[in-house]
Amino acid sequence: MHRALRWVLAFVLLTLSVTAFALEAKDGWYHTGDSIRKKSVAFINVKVYAIGHDMRCLPAAKTKQAVIDTDCDKRFTLRMLRDVDQAKIVNAFREAYALNGYTDAAKINAAMAAFTVELKENAYITFTYDSVNKKTTVYEQNGGTAVVPSIEFMKGTWSIWLGKIDPPSVGDELIANL
Repeated sequence: MHRALRWVLAFVLLTLSVTAFALEAKDGWYHTGDSIRKKSVAFINVKVYAIGHDMRCLPAAKTKQAVIDTDCDKRFTLRMLRDVDQAKIVNAFREAYALNGYTDAAKINAAMAAFTVELKENAYITFTYDSVNKKTTVYEQNGGTAVVPSIEFMKGTWSIWLGKIDPPSVGDELIANL
């Protein structure tokens, strides 16, 4: 019986250490999850972008709201899976802010200024929050960069994917590694 207990204990310890190792990246970021954003067009689901989420710390609770509220360095990285017109992506982000109750038009306009060109397939977009300076940087690989101050703006931005989103599974997948 002692031998079986040792095997169980060894398995549990190995599982825990592998899980912890898989969550922490070499550069100090925790990769909390990945998802694919799809849009329904005439009974067809079209893949728009792949998205991943990383944090430099772990939230107190393993919930989407806890990730939104956590004040530490964090980022979303989007890779476009198709070409998307600049006006369409800006409109989609504006609608997502509104859906999640974030209404500071000046800050939203400042962030959307990063989108100056059509988003081509495989282009990258990052939303990065700097907790020391309380600023969110929006970077579009072929367009521009915008830096928007305020923790409230960060929470509004994180709510786009972890708050009200269609489908809700996107947010669940983005924190699945917690």
